Amino acid sequence: VEARRGAPSCKLARVKILKALLLPFMAATIAAAFLWPAPAEGFLGESSRIVFFHVPCAWMVSLAFLVAAAYSAVYLARRDPRYDDIAAGAVRLGVLFAVLALVTGSLFAKIMWGAYWNWDPRESSFLLLLFLYGAYLFLRAAIDDPTRRARIAAAYALFAAILMPFLVFAAPRVTQSLHPQTIINPQGKVLMDGPTKVVFFAALTGFSAIFLWMLSLDARASRLARADEP
Repeated sequence: VEARRGAPSCKLARVKILKALLLPFMAATIAAAFLWPAPAEGFLGESSRIVFFHVPCAWMVSLAFLVAAAYSAVYLARRDPRYDDIAAGAVRLGVLFAVLALVTGSLFAKIMWGAYWNWDPRESSFLLLLFLYGAYLFLRAAIDDPTRRARIAAAYALFAAILMPFLVFAAPRVTQSLHPQTIINPQGKVLMDGPTKVVFFAALTGFSAIFLWMLSLDARASRLARADEP
């Protein structure tokens, strides 16, 4: 019995340690992003450093929407509102990271191509993805009954998850694009030197940890709000 009681305490302590380490880890990663790797060839000035922030944001969008689809499927199977809370929180964070990806991408576009928006295939498909999941949030806001809202939102999240890979991976490759070649080329190779690769994957790890932390906070807030409902 004592061992069972101690296990959650040890797990909580480890989580607190990881959270405490996240701030210095991200601070070191951001500093390294500007100071360690050399600017990539073919980019204007220091603009290639956007890869350490723009790409992780874009990848977090895909992760968030996949998490939303997974928990939506579990909700439909078990009808437990906790899973609906997590799915909704994942979509909210996905929309946030999508906005950040569009903003950082627009800043890069202004430097490289002279305009914040060029209707590039990757820009356009990502904007459509933002609208697709923004509609999920509007749908939830339009339905008052919690059970019906969760059921319809879960079905919509699964539908959106089918379109998401097309908008993220397929549509941008249909026509010629101004967008630089993606991190992983068609041959499956990561086109980065050593320092760039280290900082990039450190940033990806840090952004993933921030996403999971924010998702846990959102789910806890939703659980408390539901507990306060009459």
